[in-house]
Amino acid sequence: MRLEGSCHCDKVRFSLDAPEPVPYLRCFCSICRKTDGSGGFGINLGTLVEGMEVEGEEHIRVYDPVGKRPGGRVDGSGRRFCGQCGSPLWNWDASWPHLIHPHAGAIDTALPAPPTHVDIMLGSAMHWALAGLAAPEKSFDAYPDKALADWHRRHGLTSE
Repeated sequence: MRLEGSCHCDKVRFSLDAPEPVPYLRCFCSICRKTDGSGGFGINLGTLVEGMEVEGEEHIRVYDPVGKRPGGRVDGSGRRFCGQCGSPLWNWDASWPHLIHPHAGAIDTALPAPPTHVDIMLGSAMHWALAGLAAPEKSFDAYPDKALADWHRRHGLTSE
């Protein structure tokens, strides 16, 4: 599925391909909570670097939360956001150079509704962020035991 995205002020626009476009994974880590907001959690999608098109690159800034940690690295990894309006756009990590993880909130294309969802990094969740949320299919105190592609395949939602 081809996705179109942008920041709030429209200085940055991007498009990319998503073989797994369903926004099912809610991340409650402190990085997502503090940099993405979104009700105390962030939702990132799994998309491909190849074929990504970006307009307004001069407005993009990078925050590397990994670099804040002891032993952090400087390799271009980090969260991209608009330097004008502050909108979170996507994450990129050199550990998976072929993937981009756009924030679902930055996507302008209508995304498929997930039949269920998975909560991760609950060990970092704020208690108020969990109040009133539908029960997840699965939950993890840290990272999940399966990849985005695995979840999409299991639910018959991948374009492969």
